[in-house]
Amino acid sequence: MAANYQHLRAFHAIALEGSVTRAARRLNVAQPTLSQQLKALEARHGVQLFESRKSPLTLSLAGRDLLALTERLFAAASEVDEMLGEAAGLSGGSLRLGSDSPPYAARVVDRFRKRNPQIAIQVRMGNARDVIRWLAEAQIDAAIASDPPGDGMFTYDPLYEDKLWVALPLAHPLSAHETVPIAALSAETLLQREVSSKTRAFTEQALDAAGVEPAACLELQTRETIREGVALGLGVSVFFSSECPPDSRIAYRQLETAGREFHLHGYLVCLRERRRSALMRALRSVAADIHESRAAA
Repeated sequence: MAANYQHLRAFHAIALEGSVTRAARRLNVAQPTLSQQLKALEARHGVQLFESRKSPLTLSLAGRDLLALTERLFAAASEVDEMLGEAAGLSGGSLRLGSDSPPYAARVVDRFRKRNPQIAIQVRMGNARDVIRWLAEAQIDAAIASDPPGDGMFTYDPLYEDKLWVALPLAHPLSAHETVPIAALSAETLLQREVSSKTRAFTEQALDAAGVEPAACLELQTRETIREGVALGLGVSVFFSSECPPDSRIAYRQLETAGREFHLHGYLVCLRERRRSALMRALRSVAADIHESRAAA
């Protein structure tokens, strides 16, 4: 007896969400409809797929076996949709991009839009943890994230590698040098990002490794506030090179970190199941071009 595709889809969504209510929202159907489809599937095949109907739902042995099969079924269906969509080309639609790097978000959007002007683009900014969470929750289509944690549900395309630089008031004595030794920061007031900032984390790692403690530290949080503080002579700061836009009041110099490397690696991250879609292939091609151009520079 052939299984009903809609009934299988209902079971799959409920099993993944652990709740009929959440599954109904996921599929954009009424909750009673989804419950009826699940009951029909169990009745038609004489099988109990969940231990009970109490939340959180727990799969029975048969339910676990069926979920393994439906995961393969809907993964294949997704690949079919992506292949057909790719054959049709990128003639419309939208891209929702999350990023923890404003400069690289702008670069990716610039290159992508030049190649695909018909695609609407929305960019949402956050830290690396935020953008990966948004991607997992399908709030965005792809993420630009620095040193993200590895997860088998995602693919990671290298985008950039960045080094630490020092931002100095233009008249600062250290601005006369091409590089600034990290030991020189022991005599400076260091303007810092918030505790969750990766720039701050890398800066503190470099300072700890070199045994250097700044004369004072001020937390100003945003890049913009810190750059303005540097320009006003409030102190110096450390940024990654991509965070150093031209400013006639500020001198940027590479930080010499006592022979140790503190590099930040940025990636374009997308869901593994969507990596072959036309949209993701176009976006990943842009990331590959940016990465190659950075490596050649």
